[in-house]
Amino acid sequence: MKTIRRLIYVEVLKAVAFVTLGFLSLFFFFDFVDELQSIGKPGSGAYGAAQALVFVTLLIPSHLYELLPITVLIGTIFVMARLAQSSEYTILRTSGLGPWRALRTLLVLGLGFVFLTFAVGDYISPASDRTAQLLKSRYQGVFTLAGNTGAWLKEKQGDMSYAVNVVSMARDGTLKSPRIFEFDGKGFVTSQTTASFARIVDGYWALFGVEQQQYDTRNAADRARIVTTKLPALDWPSSLTREMVSVALLRPDRMRTLDLFEYIQHLNANGQTAQRYEIEFWRKVFYPLSCLVMVVLALPFAYLHFRQAGITAYVFGGVMIGISFFLLNNVFGYLGNLSNWRPWITAAAPGLIYTVMSLAAFSWLVLRR
Repeated sequence: MKTIRRLIYVEVLKAVAFVTLGFLSLFFFFDFVDELQSIGKPGSGAYGAAQALVFVTLLIPSHLYELLPITVLIGTIFVMARLAQSSEYTILRTSGLGPWRALRTLLVLGLGFVFLTFAVGDYISPASDRTAQLLKSRYQGVFTLAGNTGAWLKEKQGDMSYAVNVVSMARDGTLKSPRIFEFDGKGFVTSQTTASFARIVDGYWALFGVEQQQYDTRNAADRARIVTTKLPALDWPSSLTREMVSVALLRPDRMRTLDLFEYIQHLNANGQTAQRYEIEFWRKVFYPLSCLVMVVLALPFAYLHFRQAGITAYVFGGVMIGISFFLLNNVFGYLGNLSNWRPWITAAAPGLIYTVMSLAAFSWLVLRR
């Protein structure tokens, strides 16, 4: 059995590596073509073709994380179908490779892909994405933006609460154009503080080029007034750290699982909605496990009886199944966020659906036939 396992493992690993290389090359080409429009534009600085090549190379781990379950499915289907077509799998079955033993063999291999997917998505991809953005910021001389309105954070200090808006963060950690809104215990705005830039120090924010507006609405409406004060610098006490701001500026799917969990705790502690981040957290947990589902889904292809027919149609079917899983995973994420579904159910639903499909195919093609 050790020889049989080695044969299956080597063939599947070679097929998955080949399919993964093909997909990554395709995405690398698309990313580079898309990045060509940033080369030579006014204000792009020293950002040239060499920097663009490095930038798209640093995006490869993110694509690898997204593609691994799909390439595992396609590569395993190809190997299983080819073994069935050449009658090699029939020989393996007569040598003692029963359905349950074959399933255990593929599950062990799938478990290895689970750990690989988790390591790429939780350690390599976030670091690579951050390096890519810093590289682009360095050569283009621009800040890393987080959408049109930046990131919003909330903090409570006694009866007072604060809403903080950060447009972007420079590569040296400087915050561009931060705005701080102060609310009293009844939820009314009492002041607004804007600054040209700020630096985060332990326990406080050092604001520079400050304009502070105090809203005095305690008197009658005709006596309400706004007091504007301009200061060269101001220290604002805050427990918001540089890591929290950088996490808020990142896309949730580009964050580490631990960073997501800590940020969710911060949002819940300050009364902010964390639905989007909770869904992404559970997707981070369940997505690597989809590699196990994919190898189970590929096993029934070894029990198909065909001799003259090619395996192209079956590989194409594997591609369509993988694409449908990727699309369903994204669709459930959007629906769960809009419909306020439970985050763990939203994240686990695509995997559960394909698990039922794989077990049904295994029962029908393998056990019954």
